[in-house]
Amino acid sequence: MPLVLVLLVLVRVLDDGSGGDGDQGVAEVEGTPAPGRADLAPLPVEVPPVTPEADASCPALMAALPLELAGEPSRPVQSDSPYAYAWGQPPIVLVCGVDRPAGLEPTSPLIQINGVNWFVDTSDPDSVVWTAVDRPVHLQVTVSADTDSAPVTALGPVIGDTLPIRQP
Repeated sequence: MPLVLVLLVLVRVLDDGSGGDGDQGVAEVEGTPAPGRADLAPLPVEVPPVTPEADASCPALMAALPLELAGEPSRPVQSDSPYAYAWGQPPIVLVCGVDRPAGLEPTSPLIQINGVNWFVDTSDPDSVVWTAVDRPVHLQVTVSADTDSAPVTALGPVIGDTLPIRQP
């Protein structure tokens, strides 16, 4: 039955108009346009050297990242790695395949949001660095100090769907 429906739709679309009302054209579809990249200058992003673990895990995550995050449109990045992504201004920057955070200890407090365990570094007064520490590779989200947890909250399902969980 679905094949018949598809064929019927194709016949209607490809019909030259000889068997019916030839005045009908292509329907106009209105609505909100799909979000795209912001018209911002490329953001330089420092990244660690790409590791085999990053090459194995990060492509799936990068392919699944949204064009809009916490209301901010995606923006171009300038990086030595394909595993960096950014949104908005002030920027929200994600880097997949980062080193283990220097301050992470077995007793360090972690914050779990949407199934992802984050180590939060607030040592820089200008930014907050959220590092997901329970995946095959660490990934880092850096936001301005006045940004709440909305970006990491929104990224939780994407991370959960693309990177398997592991013990930190």
